[in-house]
Amino acid sequence: MGNRLSRIITRTGDQGMTGLANGERASKHSPRIHAIGEIDELNSTLGLLCAEPLPEGIRQMLLTIQNDLFDVGGEISLPSAKLIKKQQVEFLESQSTAFNASLPMLKEFILPGGCRSAALAHLARSVCRRAERALVACADSEKSEEETSRSEALPYLNRLSDFLFILARVLNREAGQEDVFWKKPTVNT
Repeated sequence: MGNRLSRIITRTGDQGMTGLANGERASKHSPRIHAIGEIDELNSTLGLLCAEPLPEGIRQMLLTIQNDLFDVGGEISLPSAKLIKKQQVEFLESQSTAFNASLPMLKEFILPGGCRSAALAHLARSVCRRAERALVACADSEKSEEETSRSEALPYLNRLSDFLFILARVLNREAGQEDVFWKKPTVNT
């Protein structure tokens, strides 16, 4: 690969516009750029989680997911590209199923928390949900439902948020922590 990022400071965004991968310019306030930013924030949040002590298999899985998220951003930046495949969605689903099988069944809601890595996985899950909403808003604003329905990006984000919820529980268990359960309010009569 050549020097793709030879200049970081370009000044081309100083007027509130930015470039898409196809060369078009878009407002930094547009739903498309907003969605790309949400994916970037999700990827950064996963990078923070990866900075924690983690089992190597989980770290490698998260690095794979980070690469996939870069592709999700690429799809948003270049609408004709289909970089996320059904196999990537199925991989997240199978990993979620495998991890969840080792966990006790939930009988109550849980709160984000526990050990630090689990709390970061919960944070990543909530950022993932926001990215998912931004992607839907982008499709709605541009009337590109057909484009969105052909893409696996939305199902990928949906499975990823489920995976991150389950991962948070796994990380708590690995650390010897219990899930943090929501306490029903007591009703005084």
